[in-house]
Amino acid sequence: MADESPVTVIARFTPTPETSGRLRELLEGMVAPTRAEAGCHFYNLFAAQGDGAEFVLLECYEDSSALEAHRVSTHYKNYRAQLPDLLAAPISVTVLAPVDALN
Repeated sequence: MADESPVTVIARFTPTPETSGRLRELLEGMVAPTRAEAGCHFYNLFAAQGDGAEFVLLECYEDSSALEAHRVSTHYKNYRAQLPDLLAAPISVTVLAPVDALN
């Protein structure tokens, strides 16, 4: 198998005003099980500062296979099923490949 580089993902979530707390709880519930995945380098949750309600996940996986394993996990499927009712806009997801990044 070819040597594959790490895959970094930035996911942005905008809740409705009334679902912000529920979305935060759902996202916080993903942290421990995702960090426990074999191919997860890091999985960090942030909240935007200021007036805007936005949550951002910064994730890094060993390679694209590890990212795919995350996306087929039971905890991921469960959380994705709950998201539509909590969001004011679709999730913005950017998958990045390193150009010049420190490990």
